[in-house]
Amino acid sequence: MSTQGAATAEQVAGRAAHAGTVADLDAELSSCRACPRLVAWREEVAQTRRAAFRTQEYWGRPVPGFGPSDASIVILGLAPAAHGANRTGRVFTGDRSGDWLFAALHRAGLANQPTALGLGDGLELVGTRVLAAVRCVPPANKPTPAERDTCSPWLDRELALLSPSMRVVLALGGFAWDAALAWEVRTTGRARRPRPTFGHGAQAELGSVMLLGSYHPSQQNTFTGRLTEPMLDEVVAQAISLSETPSQGRND
Repeated sequence: MSTQGAATAEQVAGRAAHAGTVADLDAELSSCRACPRLVAWREEVAQTRRAAFRTQEYWGRPVPGFGPSDASIVILGLAPAAHGANRTGRVFTGDRSGDWLFAALHRAGLANQPTALGLGDGLELVGTRVLAAVRCVPPANKPTPAERDTCSPWLDRELALLSPSMRVVLALGGFAWDAALAWEVRTTGRARRPRPTFGHGAQAELGSVMLLGSYHPSQQNTFTGRLTEPMLDEVVAQAISLSETPSQGRND
């Protein structure tokens, strides 16, 4: 990483470290401008807009997590969608992926309603917090490794603040799975060998936290049948069961 990139990452880490609560972190990260490419893209999307949303004011900033600060289940995605969370200001809200996710959470009793339209729509989560590994919308939904690393202190601090109650991290997709494993390395200084392989329903024990994998509820997966509603319901039920199981932790 270049000297400029390293300085930016250090600044983000310093800002994240000063957040004493999840609410503090949400407010702090919402003003982050550390990654020039992501800042330019999120603001361009917010200015040009999609025709269907041309009368709406886009959020166009980093998107904080959503859900209670004492959640036992953390659902981790990749990044905000251009015309979803980058528009509404709430993670997984306003796009088809969110439609699938929150409907599944509602069926499992983890959300008070099946729909997520935008801030102020009355949606509440029960024992569950949803967040993204990268907080700004990336072009083509692909953050660079440098952007991923620069954003990681926000994830690290949020998971640290959630750690007293967090029992399960449900990773939606391989990127989120890798982000959770990287978080463990940064936290413990140890890399898992052999490295846990992502898959739908795959599990890995990260200390007192269970990592659980799920295919991402993207249209690419749901339209092709790679992920079905019963499959998503099953993995959410698995997350609930794991969150209620007494933790043994690792002895290695």
